[in-house]
Amino acid sequence: MGSDKAFLQLAGRSLLARALDLARAVTPDLRIVGDPEKFATFATVVPDLYPARGPLGGIHAALSNSATDLNLILAVDLPFLEPRFLHYLLVQAQSAFATVTVPSAAGHLHPLCAMYRKQFGVIAERALAEGRNKVDALFSKTPLRILDEQELVTAGFNPLIFRNLNTPEDWQQAKQQIVERH
Repeated sequence: MGSDKAFLQLAGRSLLARALDLARAVTPDLRIVGDPEKFATFATVVPDLYPARGPLGGIHAALSNSATDLNLILAVDLPFLEPRFLHYLLVQAQSAFATVTVPSAAGHLHPLCAMYRKQFGVIAERALAEGRNKVDALFSKTPLRILDEQELVTAGFNPLIFRNLNTPEDWQQAKQQIVERH
């Protein structure tokens, strides 16, 4: 992307501010996984215990630092996500016996917009210690509740809410879409 996504501005607010507000819709207990020097003014910061290991390293750090059983893991670059969906995700996770409750849309699981039980941290620790970094690869080793696209649509959610920003083109499209909405 060329710069830290967290600080990109969309409609006058950083992606980080948007993500924190979204998370506050379901919990007052927020933590940011990342560099304390960059993020300490926004919320409690949890540094990666396995730096530069991608999303699994971040999920592991978050779960290792959590005192709660159920934990929302939310990427910073999901500007179209709605608080209403996070409430739905939480209810589904609370009623499931799954270790991970994860949405699936456009043929992909979205592990950075999912609910994880603290025990997933043990699975993540083992994988990271063995040099494995893929989150999805661990899902076969634990009880999983997949919120499939049809279920999401039936519940009133547009699968495009999971569209994330990985390229400058994605960023330009998101800015245009936000302008068109307002």
